[in-house]
Amino acid sequence: MTGPADNRLQARTDLAWAISVGGIGVVLFAALLAFTWHFAATLFLLFSGMLLGVALNAMSNLLGRVVRLPHALRLTTVCLVVAGLLSGIVFLGGTTIAQQTTALSKTLKSQLVNVKGFLDQNGIDTSFFDFGTLSSTSDDGAPAPATTPHALPSAGTIAASGGAIFSQSLKLILGTASAVGNFFIVLFLGIAFATQPGVYRDGLLFMAPDRHRTRAIMIVDRIGETLERWLIAQIITMVAVFLVTWIGLSIIGIQSSFILGIQAGLLAFIPTVGAILGGLIVVLASLASGWVAGFSAFILFLGVHALESYVLTPIIQRQALDIPPATLFAFQILLGVVFGIWGLALALPLMAIAKVMIDHFKAEPSPVAIAAG
Repeated sequence: MTGPADNRLQARTDLAWAISVGGIGVVLFAALLAFTWHFAATLFLLFSGMLLGVALNAMSNLLGRVVRLPHALRLTTVCLVVAGLLSGIVFLGGTTIAQQTTALSKTLKSQLVNVKGFLDQNGIDTSFFDFGTLSSTSDDGAPAPATTPHALPSAGTIAASGGAIFSQSLKLILGTASAVGNFFIVLFLGIAFATQPGVYRDGLLFMAPDRHRTRAIMIVDRIGETLERWLIAQIITMVAVFLVTWIGLSIIGIQSSFILGIQAGLLAFIPTVGAILGGLIVVLASLASGWVAGFSAFILFLGVHALESYVLTPIIQRQALDIPPATLFAFQILLGVVFGIWGLALALPLMAIAKVMIDHFKAEPSPVAIAAG
């Protein structure tokens, strides 16, 4: 028989063990948060590659419903069709895209300056806006002194200018190299994931303990199906938004209609925030053609937004996701503030994964209920 002293010793041992396990868990969780925070950009890049792989695999599965071909051949066909479409857009409309991009950039800058001037005239402080130097004036408001046309700059001025040019050129080269490198990383990861999805699925399930293997299989398969349905629906929505915006702005008579349609379609990937930002850009660009064109573009934006929110999303995505708009918007803002553009763009798929896991654990009966049954 065990006495009171033995019971107290056992209780102290259990308490010490519980405190130790809890402390280790807290430390590991803090280390995981620190790792995620420090390598957030890399993790989001890997997640983007995974999403691309899921999208390619989903389109390959859709093709498999039409023609009975091996997975490798179907995936090759999908990749060639997508590459052909992108190459055709660049080849046929490359000059138009470049010209409209330049014109759109100048138009947006001038419209933002006009908005700033309008707000200043009505007594609204706009000092927190920075649209660059609008005129050649000195700090005291007087015109800047004119330089002598034939005066040669000093050696220090030449050196400073050369250093500034080199610094800006280096930043541009590094930024371009980083963007191109990220693009090819996402492309390589997406094709690799789509080529052998079963290998990566089995590797992920291999890390799960044997007693939780069945649960892990159900969660992973459900996440894959949810992301596939959502990505297919999102691609259809983006294409529809691009076509409607492009055709509508062309009818109104906006010169940069094609590039505005492209940006509206791409921003449709980001729910709520992307639609608002895309509509703002369309209206600002259209105001350069007059108030009538701007008002017409605003009506078009409302129509596109209604088409996306009340027609395409309920019909196409009713079986993909069921997340309340306010919850999604709050989660977008949270991830956007914490992780920047990556968090804003990938908030919905991350929330979809979290929702699948929460729904699974809520639907699964608890051990107490099983024992009672």
